[in-house]
Amino acid sequence: MSVTVLDVKGLNCPLPILRTKKAIKDIPMDGMLEVLATDPGSVKDMEAFCKQTGNELVSWKDQGGTYSFTIKRKS
Repeated sequence: MSVTVLDVKGLNCPLPILRTKKAIKDIPMDGMLEVLATDPGSVKDMEAFCKQTGNELVSWKDQGGTYSFTIKRKS
């Protein structure tokens, strides 16, 4: 299965979440979205977003100030 990449580096809250919300609608059910962000607040934001929307935060990592989130669409 392919992974769609959303690059929101350089954007600050609330733009990373708003762009993620829009992009995940185009992902098929059980598809994967990888979000790349530089806003440190995006860690808590992505966790809350997935919990509220029913999508699965499969993983996240800090790659030297760039945060990578892998989200599986569940709703």
